[in-house]
Amino acid sequence: MTVNLYDHVESIPDFPEKGIVFRDILPLMANGEAFKQATAELAQFARERGVEMVVGPEARGFIVGCPIAYDLGVGFAPARKKGKLPRPAVSATYDLEYGSATLQMEHDAIKPGQKVLVVDDLLATGGTILATIDLVEQMGGIVVGCAFLVDLKDLHGMERLKDYDVKALMEFSGE
Repeated sequence: MTVNLYDHVESIPDFPEKGIVFRDILPLMANGEAFKQATAELAQFARERGVEMVVGPEARGFIVGCPIAYDLGVGFAPARKKGKLPRPAVSATYDLEYGSATLQMEHDAIKPGQKVLVVDDLLATGGTILATIDLVEQMGGIVVGCAFLVDLKDLHGMERLKDYDVKALMEFSGE
């Protein structure tokens, strides 16, 4: 039986500030059947693209990406916040609403020519994902797809990823 994934996402108005509707995916992850289905759908998307490595940004990209990598029988490489990696790393900086942030990956996490899926829990403005893609491409990896549980349509991240093959299992608008 197919699970309606939308039934497992809570919409919380006025969080973290008035006028914002927070889309909480924790209930989806807490439901084994729903999380298994979501993982299987994203893994199938990856399988069809010949993915050889999965990459996800800290922290929810780890939660979504690791079971996909496991399902595919491939590795997972984390994109970490600056200063968290002990070995030499490549870096990519991206803009936040107020300021900037930097992601890093170990310098040899991706092999040249390796087919990579970039995954995260949700797509908002696309800044974090574009930084993650930059890291993969700096090492010579080929991003063959980007995958998300949720696309927040009003934030236009999908438009910023127009040059990539993207799958989101659910879409939400403002309301």
